[in-house]
Amino acid sequence: MSSVVYYTATTLTGQLADEHHSLAWLFAVESEAPDHEAFLTGIGALVSGSSTYEWVLREEDLVAHPEKWPAYYGERPMFVFTTRDLPVPEGADVRFVRGAVADALPEIRAAAGARDIWVIGGGDLAGQFDDAGALDRLEFTYAPATLPAGMPLLPRRIGPERLALRNVQRFGQFAHLSYAVER
Repeated sequence: MSSVVYYTATTLTGQLADEHHSLAWLFAVESEAPDHEAFLTGIGALVSGSSTYEWVLREEDLVAHPEKWPAYYGERPMFVFTTRDLPVPEGADVRFVRGAVADALPEIRAAAGARDIWVIGGGDLAGQFDDAGALDRLEFTYAPATLPAGMPLLPRRIGPERLALRNVQRFGQFAHLSYAVER
């Protein structure tokens, strides 16, 4: 069965984006990065909240330039949890989901096959996967930045009895931590 992996970058103070939904802090430091291509080889389906999905569309201008989509996500389906109608880049396999994570999970797992499910963001959506008992791994890359406010990394309580550190890596100024999430 596929694992559900919440893989994202964060500030040292635990924000995904600042109060204006900006990720400028993430791109302010030149550094190595975890091997995104190697990570993607194990991914069968992607999951996103609407804010994250809209940010990616806007930041990369993917509706006007749909040819960029495969470079980021390949041919994998992306499930976007939303209550709104959103644009889809031409040729992208984007599936909109309304309702509870637990209800959508069978379809998402079927689409992923034997490969993993990548929860791209946001933090509340990753928390909903944990609420459903489906979050298996946390993969966080910490950037050398702090913010006084912004979008939280994971607005849920997951105590130390449920987290097992599996790996720590340094990528220049960034630190990548991998945790298994116990049920």
